[in-house]
Amino acid sequence: MNGYILLPLAAALVVNLPVPGVRRAAWHTALIAACVQGIVAAAMLADRMRGVVLRGFPDGLSSVMLLTAGLVFVAGLLTARACVSESNRQSLLGSLALLGLAGINGIVLATDLFTMYVYLEAAAVVFFVFIAFDRDSGGLEASFKYLLLSGVATVFLLTGIGILLLATGSTSFDGVSAAVSAGGRDRNIVLLAAACIVCGLLVKAGLMPFHGWLPDAYSAAPSWASVLLAGIVTKTAGIYTLVRVSVAIFGAEKMAAEVFLVVGIVSVVAAAVAALGQRNLKRMLAYSSISQVGYIVLGLAAGTPLGIAGAIVHIFNHAVFKSLLFVNAAALEHQAGTCDIPSLAGRGRQMPVTGATSVLAVLSAAGIPPLGGFWSKLLIVMALWSAGWHALAVVAVGASVLTLGYLLVFNRQVFFAVPKEPPPAMAETGADILVPALILAAVVVGVGLVFPLLPESFLLTLTEHAP
Repeated sequence: MNGYILLPLAAALVVNLPVPGVRRAAWHTALIAACVQGIVAAAMLADRMRGVVLRGFPDGLSSVMLLTAGLVFVAGLLTARACVSESNRQSLLGSLALLGLAGINGIVLATDLFTMYVYLEAAAVVFFVFIAFDRDSGGLEASFKYLLLSGVATVFLLTGIGILLLATGSTSFDGVSAAVSAGGRDRNIVLLAAACIVCGLLVKAGLMPFHGWLPDAYSAAPSWASVLLAGIVTKTAGIYTLVRVSVAIFGAEKMAAEVFLVVGIVSVVAAAVAALGQRNLKRMLAYSSISQVGYIVLGLAAGTPLGIAGAIVHIFNHAVFKSLLFVNAAALEHQAGTCDIPSLAGRGRQMPVTGATSVLAVLSAAGIPPLGGFWSKLLIVMALWSAGWHALAVVAVGASVLTLGYLLVFNRQVFFAVPKEPPPAMAETGADILVPALILAAVVVGVGLVFPLLPESFLLTLTEHAP
């Protein structure tokens, strides 16, 4: 497992050796590393579904996250190739991407809270730089805001980890879980510490009301960086860690479930409403991301294997369809020079592939069958209903209709509306952006078609550590 961390780190060192021509290989090295990771993680997940478990290899949830990271990094790096033309900046981007990939993998494979925290901070440093990569005022301001709020999250995380260490003598997931299960006077102290950790992770995930940094970061960052932020950073640093901590420490704790339900439903509804009024495409997608992450938290709050399986599947589906939308936002910004939705009106005939793949992503985000997003949302709604949260299940379905509404309005305005004046001449974007868009669109459709054919062992693989 350490290879997922050590190999990207070693590659980052090698491509920065003072050898003529080596540094220029950084971007290609990062792309190859992401491709290989995605293929290996997919093979491991397939093996686990068939009951083949190799000692020391990641479990089902970790395999899904490693696969997601590989896929999103491939899409982000290919998009960056089109947006960053200078070879020296591509080299810097590739080196940072290798460090970021190592940090993300470290978070996924951590078996104790302190190690998880160390990799969280290591990955965050890389993405602070990515947000401000163009060194414009908006990116610098958004990166600084992310830095400040990450500092707040750090205080919560370290406070909680310190209390856990004093109360239980351990920071490992298994050790803390055993202390909670044992009960006694230390149990409330452990739950207080866990609450501090959860608050820190909610900031990292950008859930409401801890979302202050996220819309600015997504909209001000370079478009290729937004692909990585929306596709994997918040999913790993906030949501994946929240799943791990909640399952390991809280289990079926009713109070935790109620907190997650409130945070989840507020994020689902309020962020969807906020997305309705946005003119900037990337800012609208940022609020949409908050809403979609709220569904993941609702699945987690249900506290059942079905709900946790739905949450995990939606982590992957959301990473794919939201990365696709941000790749297409990068295509529009690269060709038109703006992300202002009214200014992009009537681009459908000029960019037909971008328009078609955006429609697929929008329908998946809204949970329309037979695309991937439908199945994960269905699992979450079924889990809420079976857990007795009937009203919240209905609200979750209604929020999907709202999601469909504002995303279809965006598609209509940008790709299908007839502007009052003919838009400036513009061609479809190049292969560096079209290829990741087509790959992600194929995954959106493929997951939707294949999911109902998967054996029950697939969900069991994802929830093997569930309560």
